[in-house]
This record gives sequence, C-alpha cells and structure tokens, in this order.
Amino acid sequence: MKWKVAVIVRLKEGLNDPEGRVIGKALGNLGYTVENLHVPKYFEFELDSENPEEEVEEMCKKLLANPLIHSWEYRIEPVS
Repeated sequence: MKWKVAVIVRLKEGLNDPEGRVIGKALGNLGYTVENLHVPKYFEFELDSENPEEEVEEMCKKLLANPLIHSWEYRIEPVS
C-alpha cells in the first residue's frame, strides 16, 4: 500500500539552534519582535509499505535525525 508521509525533525529542548538565532535576529532588525525561533527540518515523501510506522521510525533513527540531539514527529496518510 502507498502512504503519504510528512516528518518534522526538531532539535531537542534546550539545545542551541544557531540558524534559528540568526533568523530571529534578522527579523528583529526588520522590526519584528520574535523570540525562541527554531528551524525544524521537514520531509515529505510517498512510501510503499505494509508497515509504514515501523519504517518511518527506522528512517528517522538511521538517517533523517540524530537521536542524540533531535526529536521527531510524523504523519502518515494513505495515498488516494
């Protein structure tokens, strides 16, 4: 069966996000007031699988994220 998958990977709470800090500062220079801006990674793909949750979890652990510094969440829906 084919599935549409969306994965969001974020730095774990309390870790420094240098890219988010730079973007937040640039927005401040443009006159916007933002705090604690974070830049997650977003992946979207189709997967042909009988066990999509298991495979997506493996993908996150093996390649899409570093389990030591990242947390992740995903959404899996059947392709219509």
